[in-house]
Amino acid sequence: MSTSDVRIDGNCLVLGGGVRVRFIRTLRLPESGTHPLPPGLGEFPVRRVADFPDTVPPEWLARGGVMLPVYLREAMWLSFSGTVEPAALQVGVGKVCAVSGERWSGKLTRKPQNYVVLPRQPWLDGINSGKGTVRQFVAVPLGMGATVEGQVTGEETWGGVQLQSFPLAAGVLEAWREEQRARAEREARARAATAQAGYGGMPMPAGAPPAAFGAPPMAPAMAAPGMAPSQPRAAAMGLGVGGTMRQEVYQDDRPLSDWAEAPAGRVFVHLVTPPEWRRITGEAAPPSPVDRAAYTRAGLPWFDYYDDGADDLAPTDSLGGVKPVGEWLGDDSVPWQAPGVHQVHPLGDAPQPGKPVADGDW
Repeated sequence: MSTSDVRIDGNCLVLGGGVRVRFIRTLRLPESGTHPLPPGLGEFPVRRVADFPDTVPPEWLARGGVMLPVYLREAMWLSFSGTVEPAALQVGVGKVCAVSGERWSGKLTRKPQNYVVLPRQPWLDGINSGKGTVRQFVAVPLGMGATVEGQVTGEETWGGVQLQSFPLAAGVLEAWREEQRARAEREARARAATAQAGYGGMPMPAGAPPAAFGAPPMAPAMAAPGMAPSQPRAAAMGLGVGGTMRQEVYQDDRPLSDWAEAPAGRVFVHLVTPPEWRRITGEAAPPSPVDRAAYTRAGLPWFDYYDDGADDLAPTDSLGGVKPVGEWLGDDSVPWQAPGVHQVHPLGDAPQPGKPVADGDW
Protein backbone atom coordinates (compact mmCIF):
# COMPACT_ATOMS: atom_id res chain seq x y z
CA MET A 1 0.00 0.00 0.00
CA SER A 2 1.08 3.59 -0.44
CA THR A 3 1.96 5.89 2.41
CA SER A 4 -1.18 6.55 4.43
CA ASP A 5 -2.20 9.92 5.78
CA VAL A 6 -0.82 9.35 9.29
CA ARG A 7 1.56 11.52 11.29
CA ILE A 8 2.89 11.75 14.84
CA ASP A 9 2.22 14.88 16.87
CA GLY A 10 4.23 14.41 20.06
CA ASN A 11 3.05 10.98 21.19
CA CYS A 12 -0.30 11.39 19.44
CA LEU A 13 -1.12 9.58 16.19
CA VAL A 14 -3.02 11.80 13.77
CA LEU A 15 -4.87 9.79 11.13
CA GLY A 16 -6.64 11.10 8.05
CA GLY A 17 -9.85 12.94 8.79
CA GLY A 18 -8.41 14.49 11.94
CA VAL A 19 -8.63 11.35 14.10
CA ARG A 20 -6.28 11.65 17.08
CA VAL A 21 -5.23 8.59 19.09
CA ARG A 22 -3.01 8.47 22.17
CA PHE A 23 -1.93 5.32 24.00
CA ILE A 24 -2.29 5.80 27.76
CA ARG A 25 -0.54 3.85 30.52
CA THR A 26 -2.86 2.79 33.31
CA LEU A 27 -3.36 0.54 36.31
CA ARG A 28 -4.05 -3.11 35.56
CA LEU A 29 -7.33 -4.28 37.10
CA PRO A 30 -7.92 -7.56 38.94
CA GLU A 31 -9.34 -10.22 36.64
CA SER A 32 -12.40 -10.77 38.84
CA GLY A 33 -15.21 -8.31 39.53
CA THR A 34 -16.28 -5.17 37.63
CA HIS A 35 -14.48 -1.91 38.27
CA PRO A 36 -14.59 1.84 37.52
CA LEU A 37 -12.38 3.25 34.77
CA PRO A 38 -8.74 3.29 35.89
CA PRO A 39 -6.85 6.58 35.63
CA GLY A 40 -4.31 7.60 33.03
CA LEU A 41 -0.68 7.49 34.18
CA GLY A 42 0.91 9.22 31.21
CA GLU A 43 1.33 8.56 27.51
CA PHE A 44 3.34 5.76 25.95
CA PRO A 45 6.15 7.17 23.79
CA VAL A 46 5.53 6.55 20.07
CA ARG A 47 8.24 6.38 17.40
CA ARG A 48 8.19 5.78 13.65
CA VAL A 49 9.49 2.36 12.60
CA ALA A 50 11.09 3.95 9.52
CA ASP A 51 13.42 6.00 11.74
CA PHE A 52 15.21 2.82 12.95
CA PRO A 53 15.83 0.76 9.79
CA ASP A 54 19.01 -0.85 11.13
CA THR A 55 17.60 -2.10 14.43
CA VAL A 56 13.94 -3.09 13.91
CA PRO A 57 13.04 -6.55 12.57
CA PRO A 58 12.70 -6.67 8.77
CA GLU A 59 9.01 -7.60 8.97
CA TRP A 60 8.34 -4.41 10.92
CA LEU A 61 9.87 -2.37 8.13
CA ALA A 62 7.64 -4.20 5.67
CA ARG A 63 4.55 -3.37 7.73
CA GLY A 64 5.62 0.20 8.44
CA GLY A 65 3.84 2.16 11.12
CA VAL A 66 4.98 3.05 14.62
CA MET A 67 6.08 1.33 17.82
CA LEU A 68 5.78 1.80 21.56
CA PRO A 69 7.24 0.02 24.64
CA VAL A 70 5.12 -2.05 27.06
CA TYR A 71 5.95 -4.22 30.05
CA LEU A 72 4.67 -7.77 30.41
CA ARG A 73 1.06 -7.57 31.68
CA GLU A 74 1.04 -3.78 31.47
CA ALA A 75 -2.41 -2.27 30.75
CA MET A 76 -3.28 0.52 28.35
CA TRP A 77 -6.24 2.45 27.00
CA LEU A 78 -6.76 4.43 23.82
CA SER A 79 -7.73 8.10 24.06
CA PHE A 80 -9.47 9.83 21.15
CA SER A 81 -9.48 13.28 22.76
CA GLY A 82 -8.95 16.05 20.23
CA THR A 83 -10.89 14.37 17.43
CA VAL A 84 -13.45 16.95 16.32
CA GLU A 85 -15.12 15.87 13.08
CA PRO A 86 -17.13 12.63 12.90
CA ALA A 87 -15.10 9.58 11.99
CA ALA A 88 -15.41 5.80 12.08
CA LEU A 89 -12.31 4.20 13.59
CA GLN A 90 -11.48 0.52 13.30
CA VAL A 91 -9.36 -0.85 16.16
CA GLY A 92 -7.66 -4.19 15.67
CA VAL A 93 -5.69 -6.26 18.19
CA GLY A 94 -3.59 -8.73 16.24
CA LYS A 95 -5.90 -8.03 13.27
CA VAL A 96 -8.97 -9.06 15.28
CA CYS A 97 -11.56 -6.28 15.62
CA ALA A 98 -11.78 -5.13 19.26
CA VAL A 99 -15.46 -4.23 18.71
CA SER A 100 -16.90 -7.13 16.70
CA GLY A 101 -14.43 -9.96 17.28
CA GLU A 102 -14.26 -10.55 13.53
CA ARG A 103 -11.02 -10.80 11.57
CA TRP A 104 -9.63 -7.49 10.31
CA SER A 105 -11.42 -6.01 7.32
CA GLY A 106 -10.60 -3.06 5.12
CA LYS A 107 -14.28 -2.13 5.00
CA LEU A 108 -16.80 -0.89 7.55
CA THR A 109 -19.61 -3.29 8.45
CA ARG A 110 -22.73 -2.85 10.53
CA LYS A 111 -23.78 -6.43 11.29
CA PRO A 112 -21.76 -6.71 13.40
CA GLN A 113 -20.46 -3.16 13.76
CA ASN A 114 -16.67 -3.26 13.41
CA TYR A 115 -15.73 0.29 14.41
CA VAL A 116 -16.19 2.98 17.04
CA VAL A 117 -17.74 6.36 16.24
CA LEU A 118 -15.71 9.46 17.07
CA PRO A 119 -15.89 11.85 18.80
CA ARG A 120 -18.84 10.22 20.57
CA GLN A 121 -16.59 7.38 21.79
CA PRO A 122 -14.05 9.35 23.84
CA TRP A 123 -11.81 6.38 24.66
CA LEU A 124 -11.54 2.59 24.49
CA ASP A 125 -10.06 0.62 27.37
CA GLY A 126 -10.48 -2.91 26.08
CA ILE A 127 -12.43 -5.36 23.95
CA ASN A 128 -16.22 -5.23 23.81
CA SER A 129 -16.96 -8.26 26.00
CA GLY A 130 -20.17 -7.55 27.91
CA LYS A 131 -23.29 -5.40 28.10
CA GLY A 132 -21.96 -2.04 29.23
CA THR A 133 -18.50 -3.43 29.99
CA VAL A 134 -15.14 -4.05 28.34
CA ARG A 135 -12.16 -6.24 29.29
CA GLN A 136 -8.96 -4.29 29.75
CA PHE A 137 -6.17 -4.33 27.16
CA VAL A 138 -3.13 -6.10 28.67
CA ALA A 139 0.21 -6.73 26.93
CA VAL A 140 1.54 -10.28 26.55
CA PRO A 141 4.18 -11.88 24.31
CA LEU A 142 3.18 -13.71 21.16
CA GLY A 143 3.54 -17.48 21.21
CA MET A 144 1.65 -18.32 24.42
CA GLY A 145 -1.87 -18.23 22.99
CA ALA A 146 -2.95 -15.63 25.56
CA THR A 147 -3.63 -12.79 23.10
CA VAL A 148 -7.07 -11.98 21.74
CA GLU A 149 -5.66 -12.89 18.33
CA GLY A 150 -4.58 -16.33 19.53
CA GLN A 151 -7.86 -17.12 21.25
CA VAL A 152 -10.10 -15.96 18.39
CA THR A 153 -8.12 -17.18 15.37
CA GLY A 154 -6.01 -20.00 16.82
CA GLU A 155 -2.85 -18.29 15.52
CA GLU A 156 -0.51 -15.53 16.70
CA THR A 157 0.92 -13.96 13.57
CA TRP A 158 0.45 -10.21 13.78
CA GLY A 159 0.40 -8.90 17.34
CA GLY A 160 0.32 -5.15 17.93
CA VAL A 161 -2.59 -2.78 17.32
CA GLN A 162 -4.09 -1.77 13.97
CA LEU A 163 -5.99 1.46 13.35
CA GLN A 164 -7.93 2.61 10.29
CA SER A 165 -10.07 5.75 10.01
CA PHE A 166 -12.97 6.62 7.72
CA PRO A 167 -14.36 10.19 7.46
CA LEU A 168 -17.91 11.06 6.51
CA ALA A 169 -18.67 10.91 2.80
CA ALA A 170 -17.97 14.24 1.07
CA GLY A 171 -21.56 15.52 0.84
CA VAL A 172 -22.46 14.36 4.33
CA LEU A 173 -19.32 15.95 5.78
CA GLU A 174 -20.06 19.31 4.15
CA ALA A 175 -23.62 19.21 5.51
CA TRP A 176 -22.26 18.46 8.99
CA ARG A 177 -19.77 21.33 8.78
CA GLU A 178 -22.52 23.72 7.68
CA GLU A 179 -24.65 22.60 10.60
CA GLN A 180 -21.74 23.24 12.99
CA ARG A 181 -21.18 26.72 11.53
CA ALA A 182 -24.86 27.59 11.95
CA ARG A 183 -24.86 26.25 15.50
CA ALA A 184 -21.74 28.26 16.39
CA GLU A 185 -23.37 31.42 15.05
CA ARG A 186 -26.53 30.78 17.10
CA GLU A 187 -24.50 30.20 20.25
CA ALA A 188 -22.41 33.32 19.62
CA ARG A 189 -25.55 35.43 19.27
CA ALA A 190 -26.99 33.89 22.43
CA ARG A 191 -23.81 34.61 24.40
CA ALA A 192 -23.74 38.19 23.14
CA ALA A 193 -27.37 38.70 24.12
CA THR A 194 -26.78 37.20 27.56
CA ALA A 195 -23.68 39.31 28.14
CA GLN A 196 -25.57 42.43 27.10
CA ALA A 197 -28.27 41.55 29.62
CA GLY A 198 -25.60 41.24 32.30
CA TYR A 199 -25.87 37.52 33.03
CA GLY A 200 -22.34 36.46 32.11
CA GLY A 201 -21.34 33.29 30.30
CA MET A 202 -23.62 30.55 29.06
CA PRO A 203 -23.46 27.00 30.35
CA MET A 204 -22.34 24.29 27.96
CA PRO A 205 -25.22 23.53 25.58
CA ALA A 206 -27.06 20.25 25.91
CA GLY A 207 -25.74 17.63 23.52
CA ALA A 208 -22.20 19.01 23.42
CA PRO A 209 -19.92 16.41 21.86
CA PRO A 210 -18.06 14.13 24.28
CA ALA A 211 -14.79 15.36 22.75
CA ALA A 212 -15.32 18.54 24.74
CA PHE A 213 -14.65 16.51 27.85
CA GLY A 214 -11.54 14.80 26.49
CA ALA A 215 -10.46 11.64 28.27
CA PRO A 216 -10.29 10.79 31.97
CA PRO A 217 -7.85 13.21 33.59
CA MET A 218 -4.28 12.07 34.00
CA ALA A 219 -3.53 11.11 37.56
CA PRO A 220 -0.85 12.98 39.49
CA ALA A 221 2.57 11.47 38.94
CA MET A 222 3.62 8.88 41.52
CA ALA A 223 7.04 7.53 42.26
CA ALA A 224 7.08 4.11 40.61
CA PRO A 225 8.67 1.14 42.31
CA GLY A 226 11.94 -0.22 40.97
CA MET A 227 12.21 -1.34 37.39
CA ALA A 228 10.58 -4.68 36.68
CA PRO A 229 12.97 -7.55 35.94
CA SER A 230 13.81 -7.81 32.26
CA GLN A 231 11.56 -10.25 30.46
CA PRO A 232 12.92 -12.70 27.88
CA ARG A 233 13.61 -10.94 24.62
CA ALA A 234 10.56 -10.94 22.36
CA ALA A 235 10.42 -9.50 18.85
CA ALA A 236 6.74 -8.70 19.18
CA MET A 237 3.97 -8.33 21.74
CA GLY A 238 0.22 -8.53 21.44
CA LEU A 239 -2.82 -7.65 23.53
CA GLY A 240 -4.70 -10.04 25.74
CA VAL A 241 -7.34 -9.05 28.28
CA GLY A 242 -7.44 -8.41 31.98
CA GLY A 243 -10.15 -7.20 34.33
CA THR A 244 -13.63 -5.96 33.49
CA MET A 245 -14.68 -2.32 33.77
CA ARG A 246 -17.84 -0.32 33.20
CA GLN A 247 -17.61 1.19 29.73
CA GLU A 248 -19.99 1.28 26.80
CA VAL A 249 -19.04 0.78 23.17
CA TYR A 250 -21.54 2.94 21.34
CA GLN A 251 -23.74 1.85 18.49
CA ASP A 252 -23.55 4.01 15.36
CA ASP A 253 -26.77 5.96 14.78
CA ARG A 254 -25.86 6.92 11.19
CA PRO A 255 -26.58 4.81 8.11
CA LEU A 256 -23.50 3.01 6.84
CA SER A 257 -23.78 4.98 3.59
CA ASP A 258 -22.87 8.18 5.49
CA TRP A 259 -19.25 7.02 5.75
CA ALA A 260 -16.61 7.20 3.01
CA GLU A 261 -15.93 3.91 1.25
CA ALA A 262 -12.14 4.33 1.36
CA PRO A 263 -10.12 4.89 4.55
CA ALA A 264 -8.39 8.22 5.11
CA GLY A 265 -5.48 6.63 6.96
CA ARG A 266 -4.31 3.42 8.55
CA VAL A 267 -1.35 2.46 10.73
CA PHE A 268 0.21 -0.64 12.30
CA VAL A 269 1.29 -0.10 15.92
CA HIS A 270 4.04 -2.51 17.02
CA LEU A 271 4.39 -3.33 20.72
CA VAL A 272 7.89 -4.02 22.04
CA THR A 273 9.38 -4.99 25.39
CA PRO A 274 11.41 -2.33 27.28
CA PRO A 275 14.77 -4.11 26.71
CA GLU A 276 14.06 -4.30 22.99
CA TRP A 277 12.93 -0.66 22.99
CA ARG A 278 16.28 0.40 24.41
CA ARG A 279 18.16 -1.77 21.90
CA ILE A 280 16.17 -0.42 18.94
CA THR A 281 15.91 3.27 19.87
CA GLY A 282 18.69 3.85 22.40
CA GLU A 283 16.04 5.35 24.72
CA ALA A 284 14.99 4.16 28.16
CA ALA A 285 11.39 2.96 28.42
CA PRO A 286 9.06 4.61 30.97
CA PRO A 287 9.32 3.34 34.57
CA SER A 288 7.56 0.13 35.48
CA PRO A 289 3.81 0.47 36.18
CA VAL A 290 2.58 1.87 39.50
CA ASP A 291 1.29 -0.65 42.03
CA ARG A 292 -2.54 -0.63 42.16
CA ALA A 293 -2.88 -0.85 45.92
CA ALA A 294 -0.40 1.99 46.47
CA TYR A 295 -2.37 4.17 44.07
CA THR A 296 -5.66 3.49 45.85
CA ARG A 297 -4.15 3.95 49.33
CA ALA A 298 -2.94 7.38 48.22
CA GLY A 299 -6.58 8.40 47.68
CA LEU A 300 -6.09 9.21 43.98
CA PRO A 301 -9.07 9.20 41.61
CA TRP A 302 -10.89 6.56 39.54
CA PHE A 303 -13.64 7.42 37.06
CA ASP A 304 -17.16 6.46 36.02
CA TYR A 305 -18.58 7.48 32.63
CA TYR A 306 -22.09 7.05 31.32
CA ASP A 307 -23.88 8.49 28.29
CA ASP A 308 -27.62 7.92 28.54
CA GLY A 309 -28.14 9.32 25.03
CA ALA A 310 -26.29 6.49 23.27
CA ASP A 311 -26.95 2.79 22.72
CA ASP A 312 -24.38 0.22 23.81
CA LEU A 313 -23.28 -2.48 21.35
CA ALA A 314 -23.95 -6.02 22.52
CA PRO A 315 -20.83 -8.22 22.71
CA THR A 316 -20.19 -10.93 20.13
CA ASP A 317 -19.67 -14.57 21.10
CA SER A 318 -16.02 -14.54 20.00
CA LEU A 319 -15.07 -11.64 22.27
CA GLY A 320 -17.35 -12.64 25.12
CA GLY A 321 -15.43 -15.91 25.40
CA VAL A 322 -11.91 -14.46 25.51
CA LYS A 323 -10.15 -15.49 28.73
CA PRO A 324 -7.90 -13.18 30.78
CA VAL A 325 -4.12 -13.46 30.59
CA GLY A 326 -3.96 -14.90 34.11
CA GLU A 327 -5.15 -18.21 32.64
CA TRP A 328 -1.69 -18.47 31.03
CA LEU A 329 0.56 -16.40 33.29
CA GLY A 330 -1.00 -17.25 36.63
CA ASP A 331 -1.98 -15.00 39.53
CA ASP A 332 0.63 -12.30 40.07
CA SER A 333 -0.39 -12.14 43.76
CA VAL A 334 -0.57 -8.35 43.75
CA PRO A 335 -2.93 -7.36 46.58
CA TRP A 336 -6.02 -5.43 45.54
CA GLN A 337 -7.56 -2.61 47.51
CA ALA A 338 -10.83 -1.34 46.04
CA PRO A 339 -11.20 2.45 45.76
CA GLY A 340 -13.50 4.19 48.20
CA VAL A 341 -16.72 5.76 46.96
CA HIS A 342 -15.21 9.25 47.32
CA GLN A 343 -12.38 8.29 44.93
CA VAL A 344 -14.67 7.44 41.98
CA HIS A 345 -15.34 10.61 39.98
CA PRO A 346 -18.35 10.69 37.62
CA LEU A 347 -17.65 12.04 34.15
CA GLY A 348 -20.33 13.76 32.04
CA ASP A 349 -21.53 12.97 28.55
CA ALA A 350 -19.80 14.63 26.50
CA PRO A 351 2.47 21.52 17.64
CA GLN A 352 2.63 20.84 13.88
CA PRO A 353 2.46 17.20 12.79
CA GLY A 354 5.77 15.52 12.10
CA LYS A 355 6.90 13.37 9.20
CA PRO A 356 4.35 11.03 7.58
CA VAL A 357 4.19 7.50 9.01
CA ALA A 358 4.86 4.97 6.27
CA ASP A 359 2.24 2.30 5.72
CA GLY A 360 3.17 -1.20 4.53
CA ASP A 361 1.81 -4.63 3.73
CA TRP A 362 -0.33 -6.10 6.47
